[in-house]
Amino acid sequence: MKVYCEGFDPVYDERSRVLILGSFPSVKSRAEGFYYGNKQNAFWRTLSAFFGEALPQTTADKRAFVLEHRIALWDVVISCEIEGSADSSIEHERIADLPALLNGSKIEAVLCNGATAYNLLLKNFPDLSPIAQKLPSTSPANPRFSKAVWFETLRRFFQP
Repeated sequence: MKVYCEGFDPVYDERSRVLILGSFPSVKSRAEGFYYGNKQNAFWRTLSAFFGEALPQTTADKRAFVLEHRIALWDVVISCEIEGSADSSIEHERIADLPALLNGSKIEAVLCNGATAYNLLLKNFPDLSPIAQKLPSTSPANPRFSKAVWFETLRRFFQP
């Protein structure tokens, strides 16, 4: 059964240079109240390994971690009807105002965490395609996740 859900506010500050854009928070993330809350999701493990730092445990630690590394977080869908965590079930979505975020910040690249985020970004904001890149989803539902692809992309923007 589909339920109406709202996502999270963006996490960024005046130092943020790269936006990692997801699709919509999973059930576990919504229960935790922060991005990538499912412990099976490879997101936090991947970033921690790339930067050679301990895995952040709390929401405050995770927020501080991304901001320290000049990373912004947001989802392309800010509210929708959804069944469980399935991106394929998203309906009646409200799309994030990405141009407003980008115009009000120094963000220069958008790394999309999976095909759904990338496709919705291009569908709604085709003019952002030059700064957008699709990465394999860190979701535990993605059997083709590649830490190597993430590392290769992150190296273009950050020194680990």
